[in-house]
Amino acid sequence: MAEILVLYYSRGGSTAELARQVARGIEAVPGARCRLRTVPPVSPVVSVPEPAVPDSGPPYATHEDLAECAGLVLGSPTRFGNMAAPLKHFLDGTSALWLSGALAGKPAAVFTSTQTMHGGQESTLLTMMLPLLHHGMYLVGLPFTEAALTSTRTGGSPYGASHVGGTAAQPGQLSDDERHLAQQLGRRVADLAVKIQPARS
Repeated sequence: MAEILVLYYSRGGSTAELARQVARGIEAVPGARCRLRTVPPVSPVVSVPEPAVPDSGPPYATHEDLAECAGLVLGSPTRFGNMAAPLKHFLDGTSALWLSGALAGKPAAVFTSTQTMHGGQESTLLTMMLPLLHHGMYLVGLPFTEAALTSTRTGGSPYGASHVGGTAAQPGQLSDDERHLAQQLGRRVADLAVKIQPARS
């Protein structure tokens, strides 16, 4: 079974909802399953460490989750055209995995959420890819054979799935196109992981 890690940070719930849709796409692929994980928030002043398990939502990710996965889908809200600090902080601590090549040759993809249509989605997706390239992962995007990429008036990009919060009727509510594209992104990573996993074993 190819286990795909969906690793994300979410504050308002939109990125978490995208993660759930990516997971649905993964679970629809025979021979694949999803492992959903998040990262704790960071603060300039830390007086009490975060608990090992959050009060709600998926568990916090560990480096073992990364080492054990057959593929990775990484998600973050946009922060000035870049990924949020908690996810960047987690990735900055993966030097040992880089040295061992633990992620090399595995498929990966990215997703994001912004409040506005021009809030930096594509730059966030592109900068999220950089550490994955350094880890030697195969990047997976969304081709324009996905009709929703052309028809969407909300989120969606060839670089990865996305959501525009300002167009939603309520916080965390995805459009039909956003849901579809997130699921297809998960499906594409899982399909590739299932195909290449025997060669990696």
